[in-house]
Amino acid sequence: ISKPKKRPIIIIKRAGRPRYDSEGQKIVTRYMCLRFFSYLWKLYNFRMKRIALFPGSFDPFTRGHQSLVDSALRLFDEVIIAVGDNVAKRGLLDIGARKRLIADLYADNERVSVTSYTTLTGEFARKEGACAIIRGVRNASDFDFERSIEAVNRQLFPELTTVILVAPSHLTHISSSVVRELLAFGHDVNDFMPEGIDIQKYIVKN
Repeated sequence: ISKPKKRPIIIIKRAGRPRYDSEGQKIVTRYMCLRFFSYLWKLYNFRMKRIALFPGSFDPFTRGHQSLVDSALRLFDEVIIAVGDNVAKRGLLDIGARKRLIADLYADNERVSVTSYTTLTGEFARKEGACAIIRGVRNASDFDFERSIEAVNRQLFPELTTVILVAPSHLTHISSSVVRELLAFGHDVNDFMPEGIDIQKYIVKN
């Protein structure tokens, strides 16, 4: 009956050539361990990045939107904020101002980028190499609407996953339409905007 093979002996020592014990069993040195972990680290770095697309009109980008991006960054490596460019619809901010506001907010975060698009959201997500579309909901009616959109996207773009994030309860009253209405009546909206963002800086004066 042959003797069972002995497990490798791991010894943490200075880098050097592989050593063997008296029975010819290889001793795994620190040098070999470091090479193994270096290989694992390279595999980790070369894995495919998980990119999520966060689409919307963002007119303007609010504190509620910011909370959704924060949540998405805990799930994905990168988040692309995609501003829908509807030339037939005039809003508070033009497309350039919306992008500039978001770019200023995330200037120090290389994991977040902003762009605009005019195609179907699914087509644009595919073009950008995203694996998921982020959508936010504040209430049951939002969820019913997003569920129907998700069903269409799943049929047209089966490789994309729609991730629905629920807005924090203390932010559910915030929306872009509320901000626009308050501004129309001359009210301050700083509590509705991301910290450090002055909406007046991005509004084009007529």
